[in-house]
Amino acid sequence: MGQGQQEKVATSLADAVGASIGASLAPVDAELARRYPGDPGTRQPVHTVYVPADAFDAGTVRSWGERALSALDEHAPDADSLARALGLSGELAGPVYERVRAKLEREPVEDLRIDFEDGYGAHSDAEEDIAAARAARLVHRAYEDGTAAPYMGIRMKCLEAPVRDRAIRTLDIFLTGLMEAGGLPEGLVLTLPKVTYPEQVTAMARLAGEFEKARGLRPGRIGFEIQIETSQSILAADGTAAVARMIVAADGRATGLHYGTFDYSACVGVSAAYQSSDHPAADHAKAVMQVAAAGTGVRVCDGSTNVLPVGPTSQVHEAWRLHYGLTRRALARAYYQGWDMHPGHLPTRYAAVYAFYREGLEPAAARLAAYVAKAGGDVMDEPATAKALSGYLLRGLDCGALDADEVTRLTGLTRADLEGFSAPRRAALTVSTP
Repeated sequence: MGQGQQEKVATSLADAVGASIGASLAPVDAELARRYPGDPGTRQPVHTVYVPADAFDAGTVRSWGERALSALDEHAPDADSLARALGLSGELAGPVYERVRAKLEREPVEDLRIDFEDGYGAHSDAEEDIAAARAARLVHRAYEDGTAAPYMGIRMKCLEAPVRDRAIRTLDIFLTGLMEAGGLPEGLVLTLPKVTYPEQVTAMARLAGEFEKARGLRPGRIGFEIQIETSQSILAADGTAAVARMIVAADGRATGLHYGTFDYSACVGVSAAYQSSDHPAADHAKAVMQVAAAGTGVRVCDGSTNVLPVGPTSQVHEAWRLHYGLTRRALARAYYQGWDMHPGHLPTRYAAVYAFYREGLEPAAARLAAYVAKAGGDVMDEPATAKALSGYLLRGLDCGALDADEVTRLTGLTRADLEGFSAPRRAALTVSTP
């Protein structure tokens, strides 16, 4: 065929065939876009800190930071001592240590939950009423004066019969208090614990909707996390994955699935000495949660360790090594958030997170830059991998492990470019209608 001549292309199917198939699949396209919109593209905190409602006050966030810094000063006063305690490489020790200290001074807590459930204990109804109203007042004031964690909210009691009325009343008092003070903050997060049946999630979604109607809020304004603490929330009596049905039951309001290490472990019969977030029972539960949540925009959060870094330095270092290892293990398994139970956990939370992102920065940046330049190399990446690489860099930027200037220098990409790679699925879908 001569240069400039076009090859004749033949087809056999009439245009009506493609149009008919498109029309038949239009409902599937719409369902796919609705159920699997992709990650919301917002910041995900690296941890959640739980503080009992009767212990929470205006200075809690700053107090946790100061206590964490004091632990560093006493048990790892410089980069070398922290590196020896945790097994950090020499090249990582300095940058990680400096960033951990700066984080504890600037933003020690990324997500704080005022606890009205297990951590709160037994109180009269009158006492809990007062505590719920006080929590709303303090949260509002914290956002007003700039002392709030980026995300804050409450964990109410569950919706099982013995405490259902109390749970509803506490939620109502807290949300009403925020509204009366000026409105719901953008960083508001609510947690529903000990869920066993999807119908309980449906009830929580209804509560949120009724409150929105009562206060003139836009539909869908109030979301919530579902805490996975029972075997029934993973595997229902009929053999189905209950957690997947719970996401559906939330009707778009579910923001996260939080694994409850100790309640779940006890539920499936794990002895107390072996209850840990790396137990095979925990791995199974979180794997089911992860698959159920994939693509839905609902994020999965790991649990906690109950081994506190207190006592002499040798004992603190042992607890730190445990927490550091569990956090690194979770990050490698794509659980980018976990619970922290004590201020002494903050140094190792941030050390593990910062080491994870800093040691992978140059390889991830090089792969993404090569993908953008179509330069090839010893790894052949696909669009899905480019999305994962950009998501990795964005999470590192959000938590303070990475700086925007160094990421741009290594990739040639701005934050907006990175966000373009990891944009939610809904932005890439064009849904047709029949």
